[in-house]
Amino acid sequence: MKIFKIGGGIIDDEAQLRHFLTELARVPGRKILVHGGGKGASQMLQHLGIEPRMVQGRRITDAPTLDIVTMFYAGKTNKQIVALLQAAEVNALGLSGADGNAVRAVQRPVKDIDYGFVGDLPENSINVGLLGQLLRAGITPVFCAITHDGHGQLLNTNADTIASTLARALTAEHEVALHFCFEKDGVLGDINDETSVIPQITARQYQQLKAEGVIAAGMVPKLDNAFAALEAGVERVVIENALNINKPVKTVLCRS
Repeated sequence: MKIFKIGGGIIDDEAQLRHFLTELARVPGRKILVHGGGKGASQMLQHLGIEPRMVQGRRITDAPTLDIVTMFYAGKTNKQIVALLQAAEVNALGLSGADGNAVRAVQRPVKDIDYGFVGDLPENSINVGLLGQLLRAGITPVFCAITHDGHGQLLNTNADTIASTLARALTAEHEVALHFCFEKDGVLGDINDETSVIPQITARQYQQLKAEGVIAAGMVPKLDNAFAALEAGVERVVIENALNINKPVKTVLCRS
């Protein structure tokens, strides 16, 4: 079973999104898609005179911001992706965490930063039974980055975190491969050389590459999340180009 996560760079380009979803339709077997939000929510916030606020790549989500990101993530973006998958003959179902109690979160506590209505995922946050029913019925779940707390409150939750948590939760019943798809062909040994894809990285190599500064900035939290998923029993984690998911050039992460 494969879980794919795509980010805003692909979502913001309709031609690239269509290409990715066409390639996803060719992937055999059961699969789940998790998507980020793209620029639409930030553009709408600015249009309404609300300045988007980000800290370390995480969106500060006050009440007006939550309204907008819910409309975009769970509404326009999610349903557009589902419609394109249906056009590619994939029977997809768009979900927020609230739908079918699929993903239950807790609001992030205020420490140094008040993130507002941002959700973190505790243990047992995934409704594995629901996902099993959908997958057995031949349905491809498509998750946006909106969850809920079980008390009527929607929460904005990082899509990478949702994908990793789904992968970990499903390892009890499936051999799970987690695919993080973005604009590069994999993890690069030289950020200025697009051909310098590292084909395989072990946990030990990752620590060394971090210490040497070869892997830095935005790739660090993504790979930290990925190796945590491997430690929790996920069979395989892949970092790859969203436009080339059926081609061999990619980075495979290994426990050892």
